[in-house]
Amino acid sequence: RAGRSLVFLDESGFMLQPVCRRTWAPRGQTPILRQWDRRDRLSTISALTVAPRRRRFGLYWAQYAHNIRTAEVLQFLQALNRHLPRGFTLIWDRHRPHWATRVQTWLAPRRRIAVEWLPPYAPDLNPVEHVWGHTKYGDLANFTPDTLPALEHAVLTSLAHTRGQRHVLAAFFRA
Repeated sequence: RAGRSLVFLDESGFMLQPVCRRTWAPRGQTPILRQWDRRDRLSTISALTVAPRRRRFGLYWAQYAHNIRTAEVLQFLQALNRHLPRGFTLIWDRHRPHWATRVQTWLAPRRRIAVEWLPPYAPDLNPVEHVWGHTKYGDLANFTPDTLPALEHAVLTSLAHTRGQRHVLAAFFRA
């Protein structure tokens, strides 16, 4: 629908174990990442938005110390609804919490929110996946946090920095 913001929504998990990437080091001095085996995780739900008329981009997110479930998706949608009062077109994948009865029941009476589904097994069509790639494999590559709050701070810092770079957000849509 013309004039409505497009909202791409997705979730991602961040582990305390580092994402190891190739890096530069002086010859003969192999970099070593010291990390003990932890399975703690940080789950993040985010939305990448674009206003079609003004080409204004936005990035919204929420973090949780557990897997994202229906309640968190509902809470996030309610916050988006407050931030985008004119309505929006929600474009998302077929992740289980998106199909939940509570989510569909909440969306049904809201005529200002149109829902479009991405095809199954097509993460390359969702620009939010590029946000996760930029955060995990760019900003947080080879990052070895000791605690969950340290990881949370690093993810928040990366997302806040990315939010301020309009040309990077536009590149996520172009990709």
